[in-house]
Amino acid sequence: MLASSHEGEAGGSYLLRFLKAPLASFQDFLFLAGRAFGNILRSPHYYDDVFLQMDLIGVGSLPIVVPTGALSGAIIALQMSRALSTYGANSEVGPIVALTLVRELGPVLTALLVAGRNASGIASELGSMQVTEQIDAMRALGTDPVQKLVTPRLLATATMLPCLTVIADAIGWIAAYLIAVPLLHLVSSGYYWSSSWRALVPNDLAQGLIKPLLFGIIISLVGCYYGLRTTGGTQGVGRATTQAVVSASIWIFFVTFLIDKIFVNL
Repeated sequence: MLASSHEGEAGGSYLLRFLKAPLASFQDFLFLAGRAFGNILRSPHYYDDVFLQMDLIGVGSLPIVVPTGALSGAIIALQMSRALSTYGANSEVGPIVALTLVRELGPVLTALLVAGRNASGIASELGSMQVTEQIDAMRALGTDPVQKLVTPRLLATATMLPCLTVIADAIGWIAAYLIAVPLLHLVSSGYYWSSSWRALVPNDLAQGLIKPLLFGIIISLVGCYYGLRTTGGTQGVGRATTQAVVSASIWIFFVTFLIDKIFVNL
């Protein structure tokens, strides 16, 4: 009995030690997020940094978002043409492409691409500043690093990711049209566009805009969090970059599940 109680205590203490680091990290992340959001209403606002980050994150991501959106729409149309022809429902290719892109594929794929490009970039940039003590120098000069570095990236990513998602959806929609109508002759041009648009309801459009907004917040904050806590020189910068991309990707899928759960119940 005594031995079993000691084993139980040891197991409980081991579990506590195992959970302590993740819980402390999540707490630090929430503190950073709270400070970043609080700085939106405080001056100075560093608008020049916001617009610079919007250009780097938004316009800079177009070369990877546009072809990915086009290929996604084309692939959906090709796959659905074969599946729908089995049931004689070729005319439904337009609504299926529209719903798939707007609800899920457009927001998630765009967010993953932006996470791979910008979460890693933010983490490596801030991590390099951290290990070279530039952030400590900012504090010594009386500048809040969170307000100067984190909040502009938060505003820029949360603003530009919904725009990138809308562009990816539109390009994918057009690419699916080129496959379904001129190439495979599944439906007429007018019916493709009218049926696609009628298939979308406010619930779908809300999902398609709320998801990238939340994804943008996650990507920016995760990248900044791992960048600001970088230690260990250049190797630490590499680790922070990898951790930022992996964590942001996992959070994107987790938040997608939560939002889908909410809207399915609606």
